[in-house]
Amino acid sequence: MVSTTSVSPGTRPGIVLFALAMGGFAIGTSEFASMSLLPFMAEGLSIDEATASRLISAYALGVVVGAPLIAVAAARIERRVLLIGLMVMFCLTHILSALAPTYPIMLLARFLSGMPHGAYFGVAALMAASLAGPNQRGKAVARLMLGLTIATIVGVPVANVLGQTIGWRWAFALVGALAALTATMILMFAPETARDTNSNALRELGALKNRQVLLTLLSGAIGFGGFFAFYTYLASTLIEVTQVNDASIPLYLGLMGFGMTLGTLVAGWAADRALNFAVFATLFLNIALLSLFPQIAGLPYAMVALVFALGLANGYPLLLQTRLMDVARDSQALAATLHHAAFNAANALGPYVASIYIAKGYGFPSAGYVGAALTFGGVVIYAITVLDHRRSWQDSR
Repeated sequence: MVSTTSVSPGTRPGIVLFALAMGGFAIGTSEFASMSLLPFMAEGLSIDEATASRLISAYALGVVVGAPLIAVAAARIERRVLLIGLMVMFCLTHILSALAPTYPIMLLARFLSGMPHGAYFGVAALMAASLAGPNQRGKAVARLMLGLTIATIVGVPVANVLGQTIGWRWAFALVGALAALTATMILMFAPETARDTNSNALRELGALKNRQVLLTLLSGAIGFGGFFAFYTYLASTLIEVTQVNDASIPLYLGLMGFGMTLGTLVAGWAADRALNFAVFATLFLNIALLSLFPQIAGLPYAMVALVFALGLANGYPLLLQTRLMDVARDSQALAATLHHAAFNAANALGPYVASIYIAKGYGFPSAGYVGAALTFGGVVIYAITVLDHRRSWQDSR
């Protein structure tokens, strides 16, 4: 179980959670808005869109590399100080993104921008949980993750409008300003946490020897790949199969973001009451919805309901984050940050597997079947995880 932090009388947990969520909002805006800004970045950097798409991959690679490196290197840094440092780094790398004169510099800027991503969410989740106490951890982490989901409703459209009107560089400048605001708010309102003098890099690396941590991460990397298989090709499906007006696509995506926001709150409530049941229920619901996707892809109104439902059922990341707090023991920071590295691996796996079937001529809706299969893989691995945990518990008695 994650240890709790003694909250000083002057600490207001609500405003601290808001400050932490603001960082999630900045990160979510950067991650998702950059996809919609690709055509403008390609034109501004004098490259084609295929080359510009590597900027997305560079960010994801930064997350995967930065999450464990920062968690291990910063094992003994007090959480409040570390969070401020991560947001300062996020601010500076986005200023570099906004000013990057050439593609190579922009590629480096996006890689560096991704590095604080996983570490920030991991450490922020630990702080949020410690403020709330063990019986309210899921709810607290859900409030933190609201920043990320609300970014898909507000931040991404605003950044896209900036990109289309006054220039894509201003979208990155906006994210830099949000990161600076987050760092300031954490400095002003977040409590200092007791520094664990026994914490060190070797102890954090113990997570890599913990079967429960590794199995939980693997379940996320494969199971959530199913959602990304669907999400990546949603816009293409809406255009070519559903045949909606291009102007309607942001409405579909915004509706999914609204569903994700509600789903995050529901998942936080469920995590504090019946965690394993909530995980299996979420995964099986996703399998059903993803399997339905190819059948109704040509029906605009049915797609509205499906998109919202899949957003609502998207509580898996928060549930696994909560579980990692239970099983990570002395490697809380590394496990929490590896969680986000695992989901960025899912972001690569799902679209890649779906692209194989789309290239074979099965069409964009086939991503639904691919997603359902990957999600079922997550179910199998999570079931093994639960059984392994029970067996270990029985052996220890």
